[in-house]
Amino acid sequence: MSSNGKNRKLVVVQLSGGNDYLNCIVPYNDPLYIDNRPNIRIPEERAIPLDDDYGLNPGMAPIKELYDEGKVAIVHGVGYPNPNRSHFRSMDIWHTAEPTKVGDRGWLGQALREMDPSGENVVGGVNFGAGLPRALVAPGVPVASVTDLESYGLLTDIDGADQRAEALELFSNMYSQAIGSGPVMDFLSKTGLDAMRGADILKTAPQKYASNVEYGNNSYGQSMKGVAQVLLADVGTRVCYTQHGSFDTHTNEYALQEHLWHQVSGGIYDLYADLKEHNAGDDVLMLVFSEFGRRVKDNGNGTDHGSGGVSLLIGDGVRGGHYNDYPSMEADKLVEGDLAFNFDFRGVYTEILEDWLEVEAKPIVNGTYEKVGALAV
Repeated sequence: MSSNGKNRKLVVVQLSGGNDYLNCIVPYNDPLYIDNRPNIRIPEERAIPLDDDYGLNPGMAPIKELYDEGKVAIVHGVGYPNPNRSHFRSMDIWHTAEPTKVGDRGWLGQALREMDPSGENVVGGVNFGAGLPRALVAPGVPVASVTDLESYGLLTDIDGADQRAEALELFSNMYSQAIGSGPVMDFLSKTGLDAMRGADILKTAPQKYASNVEYGNNSYGQSMKGVAQVLLADVGTRVCYTQHGSFDTHTNEYALQEHLWHQVSGGIYDLYADLKEHNAGDDVLMLVFSEFGRRVKDNGNGTDHGSGGVSLLIGDGVRGGHYNDYPSMEADKLVEGDLAFNFDFRGVYTEILEDWLEVEAKPIVNGTYEKVGALAV
């Protein structure tokens, strides 16, 4: 619990598709970077300088503002042993913290269950976007998945308030009567009733919201506006999950990655500013991650799947700066042409779980891992 007595919240920013680490945190003075990226490297005059050695992608100017305020921790070389270059498998590993087998429980789903063992809060976790990320999945844990908060709800295509109310009552009766008729029906009935309750709660969030912040007119900006609406409605949400992409930049990387980062960093900055405007920023932490980085050598117009990557921790509870060493690009230090990871992502999770959300990390990440040390708590 934060110093103001509120329960801390986590906002996850998933960069789907494999964000190129080298063109995100740019080592523009490293001759090996220049040699390996003859076609798509970001020159020093275009990178946003952090210091004499590193700069940010040109699309990350809003992140630079937060970095200058000490609100951004850059965690270098994040990954896991025996890296997998499949999007699906690598993201699954990040979602379940299970690099050696297929996991069936998400790390955040398990955290939500620890924070609310009885599952009383049906909006403890909210995903913004289609589908439900496996990171949020765990038995008995209700999670709402929202594409458009303004129109979120059940049976919204029915015209007329009376007709919709009647349909919802039938829906409720159908599910409630199934309780006690078997484990499968119990599960379905609870899921259906939780969905109804969650929809009723979340549809009130936009009505309670007023802000001077103008979010970007793109899908990610609107997702982050939804996050602000839910968090500021104070309905008990502890985890908000967002994703944007695709960062799978096999071709046209130079322009595509900058464009995507412009949208993501704008959304992050706007959310931070919105929470600050409402004196609600000190108990919100943002985690930015991608399933893997890209190959060190470009392919002519882009980069192919790699391994070691970068994660960001953003918020008032962060000690800003660089953490861990940037992996070497020397040929004998690479792993099959990729940057070698030097910090296990489960260490990042451990710090978030234990020092931010205040739940035991070991059973969730399946072991004990070194923390990054970036949280000022």
